[in-house]
Amino acid sequence: LSRRRLAVLAVFSCYSLVNAFQWIQYSILSNVNVFAGFYGVSFPQIDWLSMVYMVAYVPLILPATWLLDARGLRLTALLGAGLNALGAWLKCGSLAPQRYPLTLAAQAVCAVAQVFILGLPSRIASVWFGPTEVSTACAVAVLGNQLGTAIGFLLPPVLVPNTPNDLDLMAHNIGIMFYGTAIVSTLLFFLAGVVFEEKPKYPPSHSQAVLQTKPPEDYSYKQSIINLFRNIPFILLLISYGIMTGAFYSVSTLLNQMIVTHYEGEEVNAGRIGLTLVVAGMVGSIICGLWLDYTKTYKQTTLIVYILSFIGLLVFTFTLDLGHLIVVFVTGGVLGFFMTGYLPLGFEFAVEITYPESEGTSSGLLNASAQIFGIVFTLVQGKLTTDYSPRAGNIFLCAWIFVGIILTALIKSDLRRHNVNSGIMNLDVKAVPVDSPVEPESTTLKIQSAL
Repeated sequence: LSRRRLAVLAVFSCYSLVNAFQWIQYSILSNVNVFAGFYGVSFPQIDWLSMVYMVAYVPLILPATWLLDARGLRLTALLGAGLNALGAWLKCGSLAPQRYPLTLAAQAVCAVAQVFILGLPSRIASVWFGPTEVSTACAVAVLGNQLGTAIGFLLPPVLVPNTPNDLDLMAHNIGIMFYGTAIVSTLLFFLAGVVFEEKPKYPPSHSQAVLQTKPPEDYSYKQSIINLFRNIPFILLLISYGIMTGAFYSVSTLLNQMIVTHYEGEEVNAGRIGLTLVVAGMVGSIICGLWLDYTKTYKQTTLIVYILSFIGLLVFTFTLDLGHLIVVFVTGGVLGFFMTGYLPLGFEFAVEITYPESEGTSSGLLNASAQIFGIVFTLVQGKLTTDYSPRAGNIFLCAWIFVGIILTALIKSDLRRHNVNSGIMNLDVKAVPVDSPVEPESTTLKIQSAL
């Protein structure tokens, strides 16, 4: 195992963190009228600063996963880090009223960067880490994105208080947040250039060794996509992962609105509840990763976490209006532990049931499904929350998560990568007819080569 693997994981997690922070930094301040008042736009226009991440992902994921497979890990990582920094600097140019189009364009650049980021955790884990640590490494890589969301819940309300009567002060406060983000993301871009390499000198597992012995001309991106869509267990996981992660995106985007509806004037605590939700999910991710590395019980663990997420959302929904913020903190933490902890489980489960297909392709398709469900769920839940109540919107999500439980239970678990790493290989050896002109010695040599 290469020592560099830890540096690769750390740098990736950090710039993924910054990208997630830039996703949520607008929506968490929407209910206190900071950006809507500063740019002179409506609340739905501010919501699009978050939703653009979801919209950009869907049409770009196939080109991005093709680039990852065709040009490799290093170039994809540098594109993600570089576009993330570019978008952050463009935001610094939007520090004046009426410059909403520029800040939307900047957020769109960050959204494109996300396309080159979200599909990498399972690829980094598989290429750089050994079989006893691959799930934990994937969980840590996903954790960076979760931590960015957590900081996005906590920091913007502190850095940018609402000062509607002093736009100069508001611009100064927003500038501190924008310039700080730009400087950090630029530093991480240069670190990515120094740290990232295509792969370690030696393959870290049997499964990677097998993949690296296959000639590049034998790989077809189009055929890989076809194989994935013919894989029924993967299709079931694709839908169930999209439901769960899309529900998480919707809850994250609308959390401030839900909290303030029942607890007026508690915008700062709404951010803290969001922080609690995500930090608890980070703990859940690490625990699930360690558990998978120890037990390899992918389907069982995924199904249990799915069921507990459903129960957690039900409890959160029916206790939200009790009038006690401490209850919301607790139920939000429990919900986050399971719902956010599910994210790396889906990645690793997909790699197991689709091996030897590319990890980036399977992860990219999972994320595309999540973005599609996230857009639909955010729009519908937002409408239900506005027209009726937060409870109506959350019940809508509960119904869909229950569907996801059923789909997950139907998945047939075939742990292909684990079987290769354990030396349990299924070889497709064609029988040689008795009257075949092939010499017995030649046939024996072919079988030995396969073994």
